[in-house]
Amino acid sequence: MDCRPGCGACCIAPSISSPIPGMPHGKRAGERCVQLDAGFLCSLFGDPRRPAVCSAFAADPVCCGENRDEAIHLLGWLEQETA
Repeated sequence: MDCRPGCGACCIAPSISSPIPGMPHGKRAGERCVQLDAGFLCSLFGDPRRPAVCSAFAADPVCCGENRDEAIHLLGWLEQETA
């Protein structure tokens, strides 16, 4: 599965404990990453400063569902279940 253009759910729903440029302590679950642009695309995509956890994430129907709202819900649920 390819990422849906304009989704950005993986940059909002999960927590990220790794430092992110502009967010030195990572981000909380549900908090929008400062690197997510207005079009819901990662401004660090392909940049070596992008956290490894972000680079390793691959879109999958189990996490991404059928649309952005479903992706936010599924990723939020996974975040809570693994906290």
